[in-house]
Amino acid sequence: MRFTLDFSHHSWARDREGRAPARTLDIARAADAAGIDAIWVSEDPEGWDAFALLGAIAAVTTHAQLGTSVTSPYPRHPNLLAASVATLDRLSAGRAVLGLGRGQTEWHRDALGVDTGEPLAVLAETIALLRGWWAPPHRVSSPDGARFRVRDWERAVSPLQTQAPILLAAAGPKAMQLAAEAADGVIFNLLTSGAFLAEAIPRLRASTEAAGRDPESLCFVLRTTIDVVTDDASERRALDRAKSIFALVSTLPGMDRLVSLAGFDVPAILDEVRTLIRGDETLAAGGGFPERRRQGDLAAARQAIPDALIRELGIIGDLATVRARLKSLERLGVTHVAVMPPDDAVSTEAWRRLLGDLRQ
Repeated sequence: MRFTLDFSHHSWARDREGRAPARTLDIARAADAAGIDAIWVSEDPEGWDAFALLGAIAAVTTHAQLGTSVTSPYPRHPNLLAASVATLDRLSAGRAVLGLGRGQTEWHRDALGVDTGEPLAVLAETIALLRGWWAPPHRVSSPDGARFRVRDWERAVSPLQTQAPILLAAAGPKAMQLAAEAADGVIFNLLTSGAFLAEAIPRLRASTEAAGRDPESLCFVLRTTIDVVTDDASERRALDRAKSIFALVSTLPGMDRLVSLAGFDVPAILDEVRTLIRGDETLAAGGGFPERRRQGDLAAARQAIPDALIRELGIIGDLATVRARLKSLERLGVTHVAVMPPDDAVSTEAWRRLLGDLRQ
């Protein structure tokens, strides 16, 4: 099992004194020195520039893979994606990974005015263009009828790696089929259930083999964060954090399948939570996560989500509980799991203790 540090822009959004950027780099430096395997940076349309931050992180780290989790071809044309990944790979001496997904199509289409087309076709075209630009002679043309009308365009800068890994965020069967045929791994979103993973990973491996590729070469990244708790208060905080994620993310279109779980009426829970946060109304108006937080009653939504459901979906508990959960995920085929930073997140020694405890 490999462990990752996932950064989101939320600490920056709350920062009024300009201290968050330096702290982010200090956390990355400490985690890398302690042996974290990968550092991912999310990229939502209302947040930061993931590649700018990853470039800064590259300068203060030496070990961890560095990647997006995830970015989209809608704000970044494939040519820009090719340039961004190649630049990061050069800055990091060959540690770049591209986490790619369609994002929430409604935000790009309805709020930002992007012609989103058919998202799966857009992703497939993007991957094909990147593979072409990253391989000699680094010159690509699109087929007739493609959304991205690239005509014999040559790139001068390519990654140090022969092909930088591309991990595809996938929930539906068509996206998973694309991942099996063209990507190097799959990113499963926060709070994906063990039941979903138990079905999805073997299917992905079989589809990869059917496509003439090595199924053992795929990695399976679970974005759910390991949260080791030490008392009732820390467990309550961890459960509430996960409930907020469930309310804001799992209620988006297409995400419900990831949190399906026997023993719980998940559709009914999602319907109630969606109503409490005014999820459908906000999405129809083109509102993003900040609007969902403002318009909805997040506290009431958390109350509507059973603790028992979150304990099943999350990786929350004392060290023994977390270790048992990790072994279960490893048996399912998960290769990467995110880690909640220790209380002293800028301490290399604190990171070493946490990672050492998890790796036992």
